[in-house]
Amino acid sequence: MSLISRLLVKSKPLKPVIFSNNYTLQTHIANMSSTPNYEFLSVSTPKEHVFHVELNRPDKLNAINYSLFSELKSCFEFMSESEDCRIVVLSGAGRFFTAGIDLQDVTQNMVPKVAQVEDVARKAKIFRPFIRLYQDSMSSLEQCRKPVIAAVHSGCIGAGVDLITAADMRFCSKDAYFQVKEVDIGMAADVGTLQRLPKVIGSDSLARELCYTCRKFPAVEALDRGLVSKVYDTKDELIQGVIGLAEEISKKSPVAVQTTKASLVYSRDHTVQEGLDHIGLLNQMMLQSEDLVNATMGQLTKDPNVVFSKL
Repeated sequence: MSLISRLLVKSKPLKPVIFSNNYTLQTHIANMSSTPNYEFLSVSTPKEHVFHVELNRPDKLNAINYSLFSELKSCFEFMSESEDCRIVVLSGAGRFFTAGIDLQDVTQNMVPKVAQVEDVARKAKIFRPFIRLYQDSMSSLEQCRKPVIAAVHSGCIGAGVDLITAADMRFCSKDAYFQVKEVDIGMAADVGTLQRLPKVIGSDSLARELCYTCRKFPAVEALDRGLVSKVYDTKDELIQGVIGLAEEISKKSPVAVQTTKASLVYSRDHTVQEGLDHIGLLNQMMLQSEDLVNATMGQLTKDPNVVFSKL
Protein backbone atom coordinates (compact mmCIF):
# COMPACT_ATOMS: atom_id res chain seq x y z
CA MET A 1 0.00 0.00 0.00
CA SER A 2 1.39 3.41 -0.96
CA LEU A 3 2.15 6.13 1.58
CA ILE A 4 -0.81 8.17 0.38
CA SER A 5 -3.13 5.16 0.53
CA ARG A 6 -2.07 4.44 4.11
CA LEU A 7 -2.70 8.04 5.06
CA LEU A 8 -6.14 7.95 3.47
CA VAL A 9 -7.06 4.77 5.31
CA LYS A 10 -6.15 6.37 8.64
CA SER A 11 -7.86 9.66 7.88
CA LYS A 12 -11.49 10.39 8.59
CA PRO A 13 -13.60 11.32 5.57
CA LEU A 14 -13.88 15.04 5.07
CA LYS A 15 -17.26 16.69 5.30
CA PRO A 16 -18.21 18.77 2.28
CA VAL A 17 -17.57 22.47 2.65
CA ILE A 18 -20.88 24.28 2.25
CA PHE A 19 -20.94 27.52 0.27
CA SER A 20 -23.87 29.86 -0.08
CA ASN A 21 -26.98 28.57 -1.87
CA ASN A 22 -26.00 24.94 -1.13
CA TYR A 23 -22.93 25.26 -3.36
CA THR A 24 -20.54 22.51 -2.17
CA LEU A 25 -16.81 22.09 -2.58
CA GLN A 26 -17.52 19.03 -4.73
CA THR A 27 -19.62 21.17 -7.08
CA HIS A 28 -16.82 23.73 -7.23
CA ILE A 29 -14.27 21.05 -8.17
CA ALA A 30 -16.62 19.58 -10.77
CA ASN A 31 -17.03 22.98 -12.39
CA MET A 32 -13.26 23.48 -12.41
CA SER A 33 -12.82 20.19 -14.31
CA SER A 34 -15.11 21.23 -17.18
CA THR A 35 -13.33 23.12 -19.95
CA PRO A 36 -14.59 26.72 -20.37
CA ASN A 37 -15.88 27.94 -23.71
CA TYR A 38 -13.92 30.57 -25.60
CA GLU A 39 -14.74 32.83 -28.51
CA PHE A 40 -11.33 32.79 -30.22
CA LEU A 41 -9.82 29.54 -28.92
CA SER A 42 -10.82 26.01 -29.84
CA VAL A 43 -10.05 23.43 -27.14
CA SER A 44 -10.18 19.66 -27.66
CA THR A 45 -8.76 16.49 -26.08
CA PRO A 46 -7.38 14.28 -28.88
CA LYS A 47 -5.82 11.89 -26.36
CA GLU A 48 -6.42 11.24 -22.68
CA HIS A 49 -4.84 14.03 -20.61
CA VAL A 50 -3.69 15.80 -23.82
CA PHE A 51 -5.38 19.15 -24.49
CA HIS A 52 -5.17 20.80 -27.90
CA VAL A 53 -5.64 24.57 -27.92
CA GLU A 54 -6.08 26.25 -31.31
CA LEU A 55 -5.92 29.96 -32.01
CA ASN A 56 -9.24 30.31 -33.79
CA ARG A 57 -9.53 33.61 -35.71
CA PRO A 58 -8.67 32.18 -39.13
CA ASP A 59 -10.44 35.01 -41.00
CA LYS A 60 -8.01 37.42 -39.29
CA LEU A 61 -4.97 35.12 -39.67
CA ASN A 62 -5.26 34.49 -35.92
CA ALA A 63 -4.20 38.06 -35.16
CA ILE A 64 -4.29 38.48 -31.38
CA ASN A 65 -6.81 41.07 -30.21
CA TYR A 66 -7.59 42.13 -26.64
CA SER A 67 -10.16 39.35 -26.19
CA LEU A 68 -7.75 36.67 -27.42
CA PHE A 69 -5.01 37.91 -25.09
CA SER A 70 -7.51 37.60 -22.24
CA GLU A 71 -8.68 34.16 -23.35
CA LEU A 72 -5.12 32.83 -23.64
CA LYS A 73 -4.38 33.88 -20.07
CA SER A 74 -7.62 32.38 -18.79
CA CYS A 75 -7.15 29.17 -20.77
CA PHE A 76 -3.61 28.42 -19.61
CA GLU A 77 -4.48 29.27 -16.02
CA PHE A 78 -7.29 26.71 -16.31
CA MET A 79 -4.96 24.12 -17.86
CA SER A 80 -2.47 24.69 -15.06
CA GLU A 81 -5.04 23.71 -12.44
CA SER A 82 -7.05 21.04 -14.29
CA GLU A 83 -6.30 17.54 -13.01
CA ASP A 84 -7.48 16.15 -16.37
CA CYS A 85 -4.76 18.05 -18.25
CA ARG A 86 -1.16 16.84 -18.24
CA ILE A 87 0.16 18.52 -21.38
CA VAL A 88 -1.02 21.16 -23.87
CA VAL A 89 -0.50 21.42 -27.62
CA LEU A 90 -0.89 24.94 -29.06
CA SER A 91 -1.50 25.49 -32.77
CA GLY A 92 -3.34 27.85 -35.12
CA ALA A 93 -6.40 27.25 -37.27
CA GLY A 94 -6.44 28.27 -40.92
CA ARG A 95 -3.61 29.55 -43.13
CA PHE A 96 -1.40 31.19 -40.46
CA PHE A 97 -0.24 30.29 -37.00
CA THR A 98 -0.67 33.97 -36.16
CA ALA A 99 -0.13 37.31 -37.84
CA GLY A 100 0.75 38.84 -34.46
CA ILE A 101 -1.03 41.56 -32.57
CA ASP A 102 -4.24 42.86 -34.14
CA LEU A 103 -3.28 46.45 -34.99
CA GLN A 104 -6.85 47.35 -35.94
CA ASP A 105 -8.02 46.26 -32.50
CA VAL A 106 -5.33 48.41 -30.86
CA THR A 107 -6.33 51.38 -33.00
CA GLN A 108 -9.99 51.00 -32.11
CA ASN A 109 -9.69 50.22 -28.40
CA MET A 110 -6.47 51.66 -26.99
CA VAL A 111 -5.68 54.72 -29.09
CA PRO A 112 -9.03 56.55 -28.51
CA LYS A 113 -8.60 56.24 -24.73
CA VAL A 114 -5.08 57.64 -24.89
CA ALA A 115 -6.19 60.47 -27.18
CA GLN A 116 -8.67 61.70 -24.56
CA VAL A 117 -5.90 62.99 -22.27
CA GLU A 118 -2.95 65.29 -22.94
CA ASP A 119 -0.49 64.67 -20.10
CA VAL A 120 2.13 62.04 -20.91
CA ALA A 121 2.02 60.50 -17.43
CA ARG A 122 -1.74 60.01 -17.69
CA LYS A 123 -1.40 58.57 -21.17
CA ALA A 124 1.16 56.14 -19.78
CA LYS A 125 -1.22 55.04 -17.06
CA ILE A 126 -3.77 54.08 -19.72
CA PHE A 127 -1.18 51.99 -21.58
CA ARG A 128 -0.03 50.12 -18.46
CA PRO A 129 -2.96 47.69 -17.94
CA PHE A 130 -2.95 46.78 -21.64
CA ILE A 131 0.78 46.01 -21.61
CA ARG A 132 0.49 44.07 -18.35
CA LEU A 133 -2.38 41.93 -19.69
CA TYR A 134 -0.47 41.19 -22.88
CA GLN A 135 2.64 40.24 -20.88
CA ASP A 136 0.70 38.08 -18.44
CA SER A 137 -1.08 36.39 -21.35
CA MET A 138 2.20 35.27 -22.90
CA SER A 139 3.74 34.34 -19.55
CA SER A 140 0.75 32.14 -18.72
CA LEU A 141 2.26 29.43 -20.96
CA GLU A 142 5.50 29.48 -18.99
CA GLN A 143 3.69 29.65 -15.66
CA CYS A 144 1.34 26.80 -16.58
CA ARG A 145 2.38 23.79 -14.50
CA LYS A 146 1.88 21.51 -17.48
CA PRO A 147 4.30 21.38 -20.43
CA VAL A 148 3.18 23.37 -23.49
CA ILE A 149 4.18 22.36 -27.03
CA ALA A 150 3.85 24.96 -29.79
CA ALA A 151 3.08 23.54 -33.26
CA VAL A 152 3.72 26.30 -35.81
CA HIS A 153 2.77 26.40 -39.48
CA SER A 154 3.16 29.22 -42.00
CA GLY A 155 3.60 32.68 -40.45
CA CYS A 156 4.48 33.22 -36.80
CA ILE A 157 4.83 36.97 -36.62
CA GLY A 158 5.33 39.57 -33.88
CA ALA A 159 3.36 38.52 -30.80
CA GLY A 160 3.46 34.97 -32.15
CA VAL A 161 7.18 34.84 -31.33
CA ASP A 162 6.42 36.14 -27.84
CA LEU A 163 3.86 33.35 -27.53
CA ILE A 164 5.94 30.39 -28.68
CA THR A 165 9.10 31.35 -26.79
CA ALA A 166 7.04 31.06 -23.59
CA ALA A 167 6.21 27.44 -24.50
CA ASP A 168 8.30 24.46 -23.39
CA MET A 169 8.95 23.09 -26.88
CA ARG A 170 8.47 24.26 -30.44
CA PHE A 171 7.92 22.24 -33.62
CA CYS A 172 6.99 23.51 -37.08
CA SER A 173 6.12 22.59 -40.65
CA LYS A 174 8.58 23.36 -43.45
CA ASP A 175 6.46 26.31 -44.65
CA ALA A 176 6.81 28.03 -41.27
CA TYR A 177 8.72 31.24 -40.73
CA PHE A 178 9.25 33.43 -37.70
CA GLN A 179 9.48 37.22 -37.66
CA VAL A 180 10.05 39.68 -34.82
CA LYS A 181 8.11 42.50 -36.44
CA GLU A 182 7.80 45.20 -33.77
CA VAL A 183 10.60 47.51 -34.95
CA ASP A 184 8.90 47.70 -38.36
CA ILE A 185 5.87 49.28 -36.70
CA GLY A 186 7.97 51.71 -34.68
CA MET A 187 8.10 50.00 -31.28
CA ALA A 188 10.18 47.64 -29.19
CA ALA A 189 8.73 44.22 -28.47
CA ASP A 190 7.39 44.36 -24.92
CA VAL A 191 5.66 41.08 -24.09
CA GLY A 192 8.47 38.54 -23.93
CA THR A 193 10.48 38.13 -27.13
CA LEU A 194 13.40 40.34 -26.06
CA GLN A 195 13.63 38.47 -22.76
CA ARG A 196 13.12 34.88 -23.95
CA LEU A 197 14.34 34.60 -27.56
CA PRO A 198 18.08 35.06 -26.76
CA LYS A 199 17.85 32.31 -24.13
CA VAL A 200 15.86 29.96 -26.36
CA ILE A 201 18.25 30.13 -29.34
CA GLY A 202 21.39 30.60 -27.23
CA SER A 203 22.77 33.44 -29.35
CA ASP A 204 22.52 37.05 -28.25
CA SER A 205 23.96 38.17 -31.58
CA LEU A 206 21.38 36.33 -33.70
CA ALA A 207 18.52 37.43 -31.45
CA ARG A 208 19.57 41.07 -31.86
CA GLU A 209 19.86 40.65 -35.62
CA LEU A 210 16.33 39.24 -35.85
CA CYS A 211 14.90 41.93 -33.58
CA TYR A 212 16.67 44.86 -35.28
CA THR A 213 16.11 43.79 -38.90
CA CYS A 214 12.66 42.14 -38.63
CA ARG A 215 13.77 39.63 -41.27
CA LYS A 216 12.02 36.32 -41.76
CA PHE A 217 13.58 33.39 -39.93
CA PRO A 218 12.69 30.29 -42.00
CA ALA A 219 11.99 26.80 -40.65
CA VAL A 220 15.33 25.29 -41.73
CA GLU A 221 17.31 28.04 -40.01
CA ALA A 222 15.03 27.87 -36.95
CA LEU A 223 15.83 24.17 -36.64
CA ASP A 224 19.56 24.76 -37.12
CA ARG A 225 19.64 27.48 -34.44
CA GLY A 226 17.53 25.60 -31.89
CA LEU A 227 14.29 27.58 -31.99
CA VAL A 228 12.40 24.42 -32.99
CA SER A 229 13.10 20.75 -32.28
CA LYS A 230 11.90 19.27 -35.57
CA VAL A 231 10.48 20.34 -38.95
CA TYR A 232 7.61 18.36 -40.51
CA ASP A 233 6.66 18.37 -44.19
CA THR A 234 3.03 19.41 -43.71
CA LYS A 235 0.77 20.91 -41.08
CA ASP A 236 -1.17 17.65 -40.75
CA GLU A 237 2.04 15.70 -40.12
CA LEU A 238 3.10 18.38 -37.65
CA ILE A 239 -0.09 18.15 -35.59
CA GLN A 240 -0.09 14.35 -35.71
CA GLY A 241 3.56 14.16 -34.65
CA VAL A 242 3.24 16.70 -31.84
CA ILE A 243 0.10 15.07 -30.42
CA GLY A 244 1.93 11.73 -30.49
CA LEU A 245 4.79 13.26 -28.48
CA ALA A 246 2.30 14.88 -26.10
CA GLU A 247 0.58 11.52 -25.55
CA GLU A 248 3.94 9.92 -24.71
CA ILE A 249 4.68 12.61 -22.11
CA SER A 250 1.14 12.44 -20.71
CA LYS A 251 1.73 8.82 -19.70
CA LYS A 252 4.66 9.76 -17.48
CA SER A 253 4.28 10.61 -13.81
CA PRO A 254 2.53 14.02 -13.62
CA VAL A 255 4.40 14.66 -10.37
CA ALA A 256 7.75 14.10 -12.07
CA VAL A 257 6.92 16.05 -15.25
CA GLN A 258 5.49 19.07 -13.47
CA THR A 259 8.33 19.20 -10.94
CA THR A 260 10.82 18.98 -13.80
CA LYS A 261 9.19 21.95 -15.56
CA ALA A 262 9.19 23.98 -12.35
CA SER A 263 12.91 23.31 -11.88
CA LEU A 264 13.82 24.07 -15.51
CA VAL A 265 11.97 27.40 -15.50
CA TYR A 266 13.46 28.43 -12.16
CA SER A 267 17.01 27.29 -13.00
CA ARG A 268 17.08 29.21 -16.31
CA ASP A 269 17.08 32.52 -14.44
CA HIS A 270 19.16 31.54 -11.37
CA THR A 271 22.62 30.26 -10.54
CA VAL A 272 23.36 26.53 -10.56
CA GLN A 273 23.44 26.46 -6.76
CA GLU A 274 20.14 28.31 -6.49
CA GLY A 275 18.64 25.81 -8.92
CA LEU A 276 19.98 22.91 -6.87
CA ASP A 277 18.56 24.40 -3.68
CA HIS A 278 15.20 24.88 -5.40
CA ILE A 279 14.89 21.30 -6.69
CA GLY A 280 16.18 20.03 -3.35
CA LEU A 281 13.30 21.71 -1.56
CA LEU A 282 10.78 20.44 -4.11
CA ASN A 283 12.03 16.86 -3.94
CA GLN A 284 11.86 16.75 -0.17
CA MET A 285 8.13 16.56 -0.85
CA MET A 286 7.92 14.95 -4.26
CA LEU A 287 10.14 11.96 -3.42
CA GLN A 288 7.41 10.91 -0.99
CA SER A 289 4.87 10.62 -3.83
CA GLU A 290 3.32 7.29 -4.77
CA ASP A 291 4.46 8.02 -8.34
CA LEU A 292 8.08 7.31 -7.40
CA VAL A 293 7.22 3.83 -6.08
CA ASN A 294 4.97 3.01 -9.02
CA ALA A 295 7.41 4.25 -11.65
CA THR A 296 10.36 2.47 -10.02
CA MET A 297 8.45 -0.82 -9.87
CA GLY A 298 7.50 -0.37 -13.51
CA GLN A 299 11.16 0.01 -14.44
CA LEU A 300 12.23 -3.00 -12.36
CA THR A 301 9.50 -5.23 -13.78
CA LYS A 302 9.88 -3.78 -17.30
CA ASP A 303 6.20 -2.87 -17.31
CA PRO A 304 5.61 -0.11 -19.88
CA ASN A 305 1.97 0.33 -18.93
CA VAL A 306 2.19 1.92 -15.46
CA VAL A 307 -0.86 4.15 -14.97
CA PHE A 308 -0.45 7.20 -12.76
CA SER A 309 -3.37 8.70 -10.87
CA LYS A 310 -4.55 12.25 -11.49
CA LEU A 311 -2.67 14.99 -9.69
